[in-house]
Amino acid sequence: MKKVKGHFFIENRIKIILISVCVVLIIAVFLFISNNYRVTEVTVTGNEHYSEDEIKEMILKDGLTGNSLFLALKYRNKEISGVPFIESMSVEVVSPHSIQITVYEKALAGCVEYLGNYMYFDREGIVVESSLKTTKGIPVVTGLSYGYIMLYEKLPVENEEIFKEILSITQLLEKYQIKADKIHFDKERNMTLYFGEVRAALGTEENIDQKIMQLGHIIPELEGKSGVLHMEEYNEGTKSVSFKPE
Repeated sequence: MKKVKGHFFIENRIKIILISVCVVLIIAVFLFISNNYRVTEVTVTGNEHYSEDEIKEMILKDGLTGNSLFLALKYRNKEISGVPFIESMSVEVVSPHSIQITVYEKALAGCVEYLGNYMYFDREGIVVESSLKTTKGIPVVTGLSYGYIMLYEKLPVENEEIFKEILSITQLLEKYQIKADKIHFDKERNMTLYFGEVRAALGTEENIDQKIMQLGHIIPELEGKSGVLHMEEYNEGTKSVSFKPE
């Protein structure tokens, strides 16, 4: 009987030792991962509407997400969605201490102001987002006629061809790395681009590529000035344009 009790005692001690060893190993592995896979460097690309800090906060929102190994598992073959103005975000683990966040923003053509909000629309004229603030690189469009605006519905304008013009302008502005604050259309669909206190009167969309390409050279020279740049008749053969100070 004593031998049986001794046998159970030895068995229990072995179990306790094994459990203790497992616990120690688990703690050791946890500490190793925590110390050697902690994210200390984050690179963010593709963001315009949100700052780098805002993007980082979305991804690194708790203690575990500060660990690159955890991030590698969490975002493996998975993209982040459901964030306003963002189509998706992907996370790539570059090294145990470094990750790269790539932001894919929605393709927005412009925005209009409505009831104190900025309503952002895509190339088809569908209103996809609403915000209290403007977004860098997305011009405010004025001069359009509409009675109401509904989120996720097309802007109710008279002529939907205007959306193609707006998209064409915003793409050209991006191509030539020009940042316009506002695009205004008059009743005849003549367009004026606003750059701070400078207004560039472009007229119709005829020769719009040449007009905006030339703007890329002229606008930097007009920094700090106020007035109207007349480019209504500009074409490839035009040698100079008129600037009327105010």
